[in-house]
Amino acid sequence: MRNPLLSKKLKRTETRLLIIDDNQIRFNQIRDLLTDSEHQVHATLLDDLQNFEKQLNLNWDLIIFGRAYDLKYEQALSLVQLSSQPNLPIILLKPEDYQAEQYAGLIKKGIYDIVDLAEPENFYIGLIRALSFSRLQQSQQHLMEELETAQIQTQSLVEDSRKAVAVIQEGIHIQANAEYLTLFGLKNEDEIIGLPLLDLLQPNDLNDFKQRFKKISQGQLDLGRFDLSSQNNAVSGQNPLKLEFLAAAEEDALQLAIEMNNSGSATSSSPAVEANGQKQKVFQKINRTITKQPSNINALVIFTLSSCTDAVLQNDWNTFKSYFSNIKDFLKDQTHAPLFSLDNGAIIALFQADNQAKLESKLIGLNTLSKPQLLNVNHESYPLNLRIGYTVIDNEIRDDAQFENYVSHAFATALPTNQQAPEIDLNIPLELDIPTLDFGTPDVQVTPITINDEAPILKALRGCLERSELHLKYQQLYDKEDSHLYTYEVTSGFIFENKWQDIAQLRELAEDSELSIKLDRWILVESCKQLHNFITQFPEAKLIVNLNKEVLYNDRTFPEFISKLITIIRSKLKNPLILQFAEEDIQLNVAAAQKAFIELRKNGADLALRNFGHSMYSETLLRQIDVNCLTLDSSLTKMLANDKSCQELQEKINGYHEIKNVEILLRELNDMTLFANAWNVEARFIQGDYFQKKLDHLIDVQDQ
Repeated sequence: MRNPLLSKKLKRTETRLLIIDDNQIRFNQIRDLLTDSEHQVHATLLDDLQNFEKQLNLNWDLIIFGRAYDLKYEQALSLVQLSSQPNLPIILLKPEDYQAEQYAGLIKKGIYDIVDLAEPENFYIGLIRALSFSRLQQSQQHLMEELETAQIQTQSLVEDSRKAVAVIQEGIHIQANAEYLTLFGLKNEDEIIGLPLLDLLQPNDLNDFKQRFKKISQGQLDLGRFDLSSQNNAVSGQNPLKLEFLAAAEEDALQLAIEMNNSGSATSSSPAVEANGQKQKVFQKINRTITKQPSNINALVIFTLSSCTDAVLQNDWNTFKSYFSNIKDFLKDQTHAPLFSLDNGAIIALFQADNQAKLESKLIGLNTLSKPQLLNVNHESYPLNLRIGYTVIDNEIRDDAQFENYVSHAFATALPTNQQAPEIDLNIPLELDIPTLDFGTPDVQVTPITINDEAPILKALRGCLERSELHLKYQQLYDKEDSHLYTYEVTSGFIFENKWQDIAQLRELAEDSELSIKLDRWILVESCKQLHNFITQFPEAKLIVNLNKEVLYNDRTFPEFISKLITIIRSKLKNPLILQFAEEDIQLNVAAAQKAFIELRKNGADLALRNFGHSMYSETLLRQIDVNCLTLDSSLTKMLANDKSCQELQEKINGYHEIKNVEILLRELNDMTLFANAWNVEARFIQGDYFQKKLDHLIDVQDQ
């Protein structure tokens, strides 16, 4: 039998190919191979990043990757995964140095297949397989969109016609809408559930109805629309009843719709139905999402405002409108979950997981969003205070009444929190020894500062620390080698005079060594709580925590503190914490830093330097200090903007690697160009808003 993949079905529609190659002859060969087999082909050839970025805004069936001037297949994979077509297949033209044992690794990275143009028949078959997969993906998406449209139209039709609707299973009522209850003189749905259909319809011709209903139940729905004369006195004003039986979503069930006259008692409930129309559409959207993304356990999380500032309520209409619309954008960034707006301003998020423990881990992480936030509106910052609750749901939501109950329960139920056992209590007592430096450094005189004399911004910071209102931001790293997928850098900040303050940039903090140490200990404790919770989902997760110099030089119990933290994280990794200090701070006292780093390593921490490479002494420092990772200075990140400076950056990185075998991290890659160009230098880890923004809790964007 002929393989159906090789039939003419795929030839009837135009095949859209994006070919990345630096050879026009290979491009012509691929196009001619398809046109000779009667395919309609639209193909585009490119070999540079800039054009690839533009072409990703269009829809394609396949990407074929050969060779390119400034574009690698790894770049193409990462950019496609972050585009509007994340499942677009990429097939790789067999490289000259290709070895058969590389196949599995390339497939795991995301390549759909490896094909050899030197073997035209095999190449064609591989391409057709990829094209078939692509078309199936597109067809599935198209059908789901059509189904959603049809369901919305059906629901609107039911609402507009004010039909009485019930669901019947094996001749028994299992649910009904308000019109149906009113039609038969019932007060609530509890009265009808379990009631036989015959008890309500009471047909004049019982035998005729039984025979017809038996055939309808067997699937002959063409018999499902008919008139029925009823002996039920409650429906005397509607006789004869205009019935229509349809297939229902529930297994082995039928939906019964009865047309209503404009007059009569049944219309009394229509205002309630109209009021609930938006909720009905929302719960159907949630059901469709669950159908498309089935999961073992689901939860609805409700976000509402706990308060709203007068600066918004008394501002102009544009600010007022933008503030409330931007809340959903904020939650989209922070949750990476499907969001649904209710007509009262509340926003519902659907969270899914494989099991109860993983779901709770996700929900626990959301607690940080309850802290005072800032919302950017028209280049101005306004306070955002959220109230968050949740409820676990059973698969699909039955109707608007059940959805209303879920929403009500979620509104009244607080998110779960970390349930710490006594032996993993994270509130470790703070022991300071200031100004003594335990690692043999010169004495430093620290002048005590009273609360009344300190700078206003430090006073605000101290208050935020006491109220636990500091914000920790987590940003995921992209590992080019795909082996450390769950590494996150932790930065910290707070809100002062409606503006975000980055603690790493706060010069005033150097005035108060004790506050700096308390602050860094708090940051470590809170970030480790998050990590302890997050490893339920991703056991290999680890953190890079940015710290100030005072905790390194002035806190003699710091190594023991780190050891305790690593113990209570309960990670399966040997070194789940990477402590990161500014290069400038280490340059201040290299000898003390060397001794401190040795002690921290003994207690289980890895070490890193941030803002590295901006100084003429950077390479000298690298020879003196034992570190695992270098986070390059932002001035070096900017060198990715063009080819010439990219090459200069690579030369700098080569120099660092010659001195020491360290991992290089490039951050602040906040657009596609910088993110993609980072693949052209030997920096293993890349990071920036283009891949994942800084978030208030830990999320894996690759798992969404």
